[in-house]
Amino acid sequence: YVAAVYEHESILSPNPAALVERRSALELMGRNLDIYEQQVLAAARQGAQIIVFPEDGIHGFNFTRSSIYPYLDFVLHSHSGQWNPCREPYLFNDTEVVQRLSCMALKNKIFLVANLGTKQPCERTDPRCPADGRYQFNTNVAFDADGTLLATYRKHNLYFEYAFDTPPEPDYTFFDTPFAGKFGMFTCFDILFFEPAVNLIRRYNLKQIVYPTAWMNQLPLLSAVEFQQAFATAFNVNILAANIHHPTLGMTGSGIYTPVKSFIYHNMESYGGKLIVAEIPVITTDYKTSLEKTPGRVSGRGNQHSPPSFYAEMMYDNFTFVPVWGEKGELQVCANTLCCYLNYQRAVLTDELYALGVFDGLHTVHGTYYVQACALVKCGGLSFSTCGQEVTDATALIDFQLWGNMSTPYIFPLLLTSGITLDFADHMGWKNNHYFISKNRTSSGLLTAALYGRWYEKD
Repeated sequence: YVAAVYEHESILSPNPAALVERRSALELMGRNLDIYEQQVLAAARQGAQIIVFPEDGIHGFNFTRSSIYPYLDFVLHSHSGQWNPCREPYLFNDTEVVQRLSCMALKNKIFLVANLGTKQPCERTDPRCPADGRYQFNTNVAFDADGTLLATYRKHNLYFEYAFDTPPEPDYTFFDTPFAGKFGMFTCFDILFFEPAVNLIRRYNLKQIVYPTAWMNQLPLLSAVEFQQAFATAFNVNILAANIHHPTLGMTGSGIYTPVKSFIYHNMESYGGKLIVAEIPVITTDYKTSLEKTPGRVSGRGNQHSPPSFYAEMMYDNFTFVPVWGEKGELQVCANTLCCYLNYQRAVLTDELYALGVFDGLHTVHGTYYVQACALVKCGGLSFSTCGQEVTDATALIDFQLWGNMSTPYIFPLLLTSGITLDFADHMGWKNNHYFISKNRTSSGLLTAALYGRWYEKD
């Protein structure tokens, strides 16, 4: 099927904390929706059957609970009958944004997914009802090619979004399409947690995911395109990921991903939005996913004459590293219960420092979650203290096999090359209770090769 995602440079309120009238909120959102309208038309002309827009693309961000209120639409979150906002605009008040989105889908005969803020009044008898008498949700909406509202999803894992409430229960949201079957739906930070993302995919055996996000890139392990691709690979799904484009805030990175190929956009240099349209296969069968035990070759155990280990901070976690010296070798490094092993061979010796790092513990900055990671990274400079820094360019071509005795089955294989481009492993999977990833000759200089494990039970 043909899919489209749009990385949108949203027109933002100059003062999001200011209280404004609904009219001026609609005026600002209307300017973003004007751009959406052009992009839906462009995507439809290229044959797209579905288009996905990013999180916060219509209203922006950095609101307070009260300042976002004029930007919120009323959207019924339930499966109580069908509503076509374009054809039945009179059913509810404060639905101007969903009406426009619905009409875009209808006019262009395309499935459309977008993110907006929604409100829902609640009863004082509801013990969870906020003091102001309403719920405010970060919401995705999906429309069919006729403009009918098919599904809503309320973001569960909020990322410092004080304007919004967490829904009382996780939403397990998916919708059906005639061209690719069921699509699951979640938002941004959700991708790092078991609920609802992993549970949704497993419970309903979903193979296609739509994913609006407003993601701030964090190298070396959590840049948007890197993790989106790893997620598609780990769960054997297609992901249509739309990010917003604000390079000054570190926000870029969208794509259409299959487990073995991707069409991505990552651009920290220029401004303006970007439409990606690609034809991808519908995944129907269960290939071996990287979460299953698959045979593979795991050689050696790392020699006992490992170079000195050292500590450095990477992404706010205290990693234990060993330097990767010389043109070839075998290394191991351990922390807590996790040991990571590396066999490597460099095509040419360059004067770049690489290190093999391990972390097995609770990550506590910008969210709390348990990580088990084995990571081969290029350091920022030639001293040990630069290992773990954000690096975007590299020249070293390295053949490697990386493996670890991971305690969780949820392993996201990361492979990032120079210029924030993606590469794909030759082999990966489980062998002798170790998870491994191997690659002969990356397409360009190696930035990161890592096994990023999420031990959800220990969150």
